[in-house]
Amino acid sequence: CRESGLQSLLADLSVHRLDLVLSDRPIPLGISVKAFNHLLGESPISFYGRDQLARAYEAEFPRSLDGAPVLLPVTGSGLRSSLDDWFEQTGVTPQIVAEFDDSALLKAFGEAGAGLFPAPLLIEQELQQTYHVRPIGPAGPVRESYYAISPERVLKQPAVRRITDVARERLSRLT
Repeated sequence: CRESGLQSLLADLSVHRLDLVLSDRPIPLGISVKAFNHLLGESPISFYGRDQLARAYEAEFPRSLDGAPVLLPVTGSGLRSSLDDWFEQTGVTPQIVAEFDDSALLKAFGEAGAGLFPAPLLIEQELQQTYHVRPIGPAGPVRESYYAISPERVLKQPAVRRITDVARERLSRLT
C-alpha cells in the first residue's frame, strides 16, 4: 500500500507493480494505459470544524461560509473542482486559509482549529472521535467518488475482489 499521484500509480499498474489503484477519480482522458475503472460508490461531502468554530458558522449554513476560514484540497483535484462550482452556485466566497494535497494534513489543521474543512460523510464518526470536530452542514450535491482501477475488466484476484466488495458494501449504506 502506498500513496502517490494517480499518473505514477497508473504507470506502476501498467507494468504490474501494482494489482489495484484506489482513486477518487477515474482514469483521466488522454492517459494511455490498459486499465479499467470500477466505481465503488460515492459519499456526500459535509463541512466540519472544531466546536467553537463550528458554532460560529453553523447558523445560516451554507451562506455562513461567505468569508469563513476554510481549508481545502488543492486546485485541480476532483473534490476541489466540485466545491468551487458549489461555492459559485451558492454565491459564497470563503477565505481560503490553506490548500492541501494530503487529506490527513488537512484534517490535522482542521483539528487545530485553523479553519472549516470538507470531508466525506463516510468518515464522519472517525472525524468526530479522532479529530474532535463536528459537522456544520452538507456541501449540497457535492459528492466524492471512489474507484478501483485494475488491469482487469473483471476483477478475479480474491484479495482485490474482497477489497472492492467491502468498499462497495460500506459505500452503499450512504446512498
